Amino acid sequence: MKNKQLLIIIVIPIVTAILCVVIYLLPAVNQRIVWRMANLRTQIHYFLNPPDRLVFDPSSQAGSESNIVLPTILPTTTRLSDPSPTSANETSQPIPTPTLIATQVPIPLEVTIGGVPHEYQSFNNCGPANLSMVLRFWGWQGDQRIIRDTLRSNENDANVMPDELAGFVESHSELKALVRIGGTLPLLKQFVAAGFPVIIESGHQPADDWWMGHYVTISGYDDQQAIFITQDSLIMPNLPLPYNELKHNGWRDFNNLYLLIYPPDREQDVQSILNHDLDPVQNVVNSLANTSQEFLTVTQRAYFFALYNQGSDQLALGDPFSAAESFDQAFAFYQTLKDEIRPWRVLWYRVEPYEAYYKVGRYQAVIDLANTTLSMLNKRGLEESHYWRGMAYQALGNKEKAIFDFDIAIQLRADYTLALEALDRLR
Repeated sequence: MKNKQLLIIIVIPIVTAILCVVIYLLPAVNQRIVWRMANLRTQIHYFLNPPDRLVFDPSSQAGSESNIVLPTILPTTTRLSDPSPTSANETSQPIPTPTLIATQVPIPLEVTIGGVPHEYQSFNNCGPANLSMVLRFWGWQGDQRIIRDTLRSNENDANVMPDELAGFVESHSELKALVRIGGTLPLLKQFVAAGFPVIIESGHQPADDWWMGHYVTISGYDDQQAIFITQDSLIMPNLPLPYNELKHNGWRDFNNLYLLIYPPDREQDVQSILNHDLDPVQNVVNSLANTSQEFLTVTQRAYFFALYNQGSDQLALGDPFSAAESFDQAFAFYQTLKDEIRPWRVLWYRVEPYEAYYKVGRYQAVIDLANTTLSMLNKRGLEESHYWRGMAYQALGNKEKAIFDFDIAIQLRADYTLALEALDRLR
């Protein structure tokens, strides 16, 4: 009898442990538990190391560009406009005056696109989740796991850029994709009315968290209620998003960026709706003009992002010196914001300051920004921050540190072409 009791005492815990392991390994359970555990670790880390109290300070080399010898190789990242950038040794050209053409086609007061499937995202996976929703709408067979495994094969990769999402569309489907900035509410409604779901990237700040970037898919609108209908991978399907909230509180944080996916036979429809934003250079010109007007009306965090957007547009138009000045102003203004509204994750998503400071020879500013940004992470990584810090170290002659950063960038994104090319040049 005692032997049986002893056997039961030994066997039950073992069986229970095995069952727990089996249940934990079930994909549906594992994703939920891993997400919550990762989130708990992050919250503890940030409680002990408040990131909102750190400031970005690239000002140590401000105004010293004329004393810097620039390297021969000046990399240019893939951007929205893809214009021919002005070399840091050349005189920048004046920005052209925008040409705006009003050709809005009358549309219904209310439209909902049917058949846009909703997916709840896995941990830190809103980009692939939203891309999956729109691709599936157009007939693609797959889900966010396929996109994640391609674009975020390393779980420590903290963000997927819009150009990465567009690149996946072009290389893994028969569909076409384009990324533009300076979007407007009427433009979104024009696309929805024509049957195109639109992915946008905007700022998001939950009540119990800090500011972060977030992708959502616009699949409908209702003028009477003044709302867009969104497929939100984090919150719920068919989530109402008020026009004012999108216009004034979130979309500006990403320069009103949108990603459009469409079949080739709808190319003419897309071109007609885009009109003056079809040309990528003119699109940036128009965005810069709109941002210039915003300075009269925005304050607080919105003003910081207006300065940031101005710098991004100036860089895209081939004027890194003006861009660097705008980013200096943005980071100086950032220090005046209250801790609770500081968008301290900004360089997780928007890396244009690295390139601007690099192109004007302010390498220590690049390193300082990267160090501050990377210090805020908790077991995650940002390949762009490591890449640009590596480029700065290389320019300063520190080959060993440059190789270290390029290696990490490639570990985070195996197909990161810029890092691969930089490492190949060094070796």
